[in-house]
Amino acid sequence: MKKYRMPVQTPDGKSHDISVVYVHNLVIGSGAAGLNAAVQLYQQGSADILIVTEGLNKSVSINTGSDKQTYYKLSLYGEEPDSPYLMAKTYENGGGMHGDLALVEASNSARAFLNLVNLGVPFPRDAYGQFVGYKTDHDPRQRATSIGPFTSKSMCEALIIETKRLGIPAHEDRNVVKLLVLKQGDQARAAGAIALDAQGDWEVYLSENLILAVGGPGGIYQTSVYPGMHTGAIGLALLEGALAQNLSESQFGLASIQYRWNVSGTYMQVIPRLFSTDTDGLEVHEFLTDYYTAPGDMFTHIFLKGYQWPFDSRKVQGGSSLIDILVYIETVIRRRHVFLDFRTNPDGFRFELLSPEAYEYLSKSNALISTPIERLRAMNPKAIALYQRQHIDLEKEPLEVAVCAQHNNGGLAANHWWESVNIKHLFPVGEVNGSHGVYRPGGASLNAGQVGGIRLAEYIVHRCQQPDLPITQAEELAGNAVLTIVDWLARGQKAGTDWQTERIAFQARMSRSGAFIRSLGELEDAVQEAWQQWHSLNKNGCCYESSIHKAEALNTRQLCFTHAVYLETILFLVKSGVGSRGSSLVIDSDGRPFHPALGANWNYQPENKDFRSYVLETVAHADGWARCTWVQRRPMVAPNAWFETAWVDYLNGKIYDV
Repeated sequence: MKKYRMPVQTPDGKSHDISVVYVHNLVIGSGAAGLNAAVQLYQQGSADILIVTEGLNKSVSINTGSDKQTYYKLSLYGEEPDSPYLMAKTYENGGGMHGDLALVEASNSARAFLNLVNLGVPFPRDAYGQFVGYKTDHDPRQRATSIGPFTSKSMCEALIIETKRLGIPAHEDRNVVKLLVLKQGDQARAAGAIALDAQGDWEVYLSENLILAVGGPGGIYQTSVYPGMHTGAIGLALLEGALAQNLSESQFGLASIQYRWNVSGTYMQVIPRLFSTDTDGLEVHEFLTDYYTAPGDMFTHIFLKGYQWPFDSRKVQGGSSLIDILVYIETVIRRRHVFLDFRTNPDGFRFELLSPEAYEYLSKSNALISTPIERLRAMNPKAIALYQRQHIDLEKEPLEVAVCAQHNNGGLAANHWWESVNIKHLFPVGEVNGSHGVYRPGGASLNAGQVGGIRLAEYIVHRCQQPDLPITQAEELAGNAVLTIVDWLARGQKAGTDWQTERIAFQARMSRSGAFIRSLGELEDAVQEAWQQWHSLNKNGCCYESSIHKAEALNTRQLCFTHAVYLETILFLVKSGVGSRGSSLVIDSDGRPFHPALGANWNYQPENKDFRSYVLETVAHADGWARCTWVQRRPMVAPNAWFETAWVDYLNGKIYDV
């Protein structure tokens, strides 16, 4: 790593010396994926690394979880047969996922998992050393594991300890506001980034390899379970023309909103009472009873929301995802507040009304107890303690919930070495990498982030270890970029609206039109409004309170662009006739009804499964457009290698040319 200063003359005629850091491997972000990428780079032989982050304690990974946060891996327990190929087929069966990525994530899952074990993450095992597993959503085998509510937090803590042990430096209190991408003809390569420090001063980071680990687009939604401090920064790459895929495929589910947390697993399996109130907390109503004629079905669906937590369009008609729709109607359409009440059973609740599956589960869990809070205490006391630490006492007060954005299965398009398909030396890892398909097994995102770090490190060590960044061109690019940003900020202080107002506008639009309830007319209007806001914001800027808030203004800019690109992609998806799939429902009055108590306005388009063999690619431009294309998903290679020839290819390094 090399540090020096670079003179830049701003439009006011003043010359400023800007801090410059040159490093071989620049890691932006410090969640579980980014930290692991840094550790893997060091361990595999590329030790010139710098982590740039808002804070080691500010990532999504270290601030989120669920009642039993899942890590997905190859099965390592018991007699049930498993293999990377079988696991890859499970990934592939979800639709919209490239076969090579499925095989890589499956083949490297055991390696990634055991690395975490060796770092001290306490995944449960039996007396013989077998890692006990269970089935998660969209998973036919017992591949899932967990250490409780804070699985990803524990992963981060172990990885932070390891980065410090290895002496990998981290620049905290930084906000990256622009990626540096050199474009030479049709070729583009990452060259580094521009950041602001805690005082609002400029910093330039030049790098041979740029590892982008900035998480999902939490900041584009109003109704979100992403931590409030996390907004995401995929827009920085989209603004540079990075190809993306499956941006339309996000995951939504019930979550508490006072303290942002998924209410999956035992929170729902204990069958709490659901009720809504008006804005003053009055007119209490158990609204589910308006739609369920058989109380046993209602109680069972509440239970099933535990391990069928994400909204799933396949489970709307006669399934547990009807509950998400009914919560949406109460909160968004009727403007009421919805609560889970663990103190009291739903009206008329009796265990014998449950389905055999639900009854047996509670019986085996020793949870045939009188109230939801007592059942929760018996099955998962940590779930109660988690909220107590946030000064929310589930024994004394109800918990307000909504259907929230939780995860983007799409992201930037990268190859099976985790390098961007159209920007060389850019390696997106973690949620910002769009490796997932339409449906993914629960916990697969944690596995993908760990596998990605292994893959990109291995490739960098074998193919990107020799410096070839044209430093002079990169410095010139960085200097011009700083001037452009300074000019935009100055315009915003004179003519722009404040960044909070701009952000509220696009967050409301995204949650209204681009969340899990979608319709063609609504999306057409939203896309037009989104690009209008982008053009205005890009031209006029937005104002901010003081120099330390410059980053908020710039973050608002990339988030506004991001939301427009996402809406454009979702509109293309709906116009293509894909219908309802994954965690979204496409409303169409000419479509299929799914509940007799809901009118034709709630008819929906069924999924066209032909699209499962395709991946939706998107490329965007700062001029204010996005182009979407369907591409045939890449097939999975059959496991038929001959050992001797495979060994030679490995020894000769040919595997890095594939």
